[in-house]
Amino acid sequence: MNRKAANDSDLVRRAQQGDRAAFAAIYDRHYRAVFNYIFYRVGDVPLAEDLTADVFVRMVEKIHTFTPDKPILAWLYTIARNRVIDHHRRHGRTTLVALDDDLDAADDDPAAAADAHLRQAALAAALSQLTEEQRLVILLKFVEDCSNACAAAVLGKTEGAIKSLQHRALAALGRV
Repeated sequence: MNRKAANDSDLVRRAQQGDRAAFAAIYDRHYRAVFNYIFYRVGDVPLAEDLTADVFVRMVEKIHTFTPDKPILAWLYTIARNRVIDHHRRHGRTTLVALDDDLDAADDDPAAAADAHLRQAALAAALSQLTEEQRLVILLKFVEDCSNACAAAVLGKTEGAIKSLQHRALAALGRV
């Protein structure tokens, strides 16, 4: 178990005992990853913020059911995935968007902004050629830097299936 995972396990154990600082530390450590995952799926910042808040409320409510030796981020992604699915069931599906950190940095430079938008459009077009599961594997593995085990837990697949999905996704992107 790596250092971050060991620290997460300790935070979960403390949170299960009611330690508010541990809840805050889990939130601080994983908020951005959960938000990015949700934003990628819903394409709307305020909605992604609301759903991310729901994920962490659910975590607080159900932390006693979580096994501390498992990756907390995988559990948070699972909660996030369920929240997004519930949202899409109630409100219909929206277009997925590509994440691009360059867009924020390019706001003051029109040439950089145009370049960032072109790259984002090319990435979105390439990702649109993938299946939903392939897109999620690419997001989890390359945007959120998840391990195969974490991605497998989020998607309810085996690590071998994740490797296969990743391989097929990269092959498909190579053909685009």
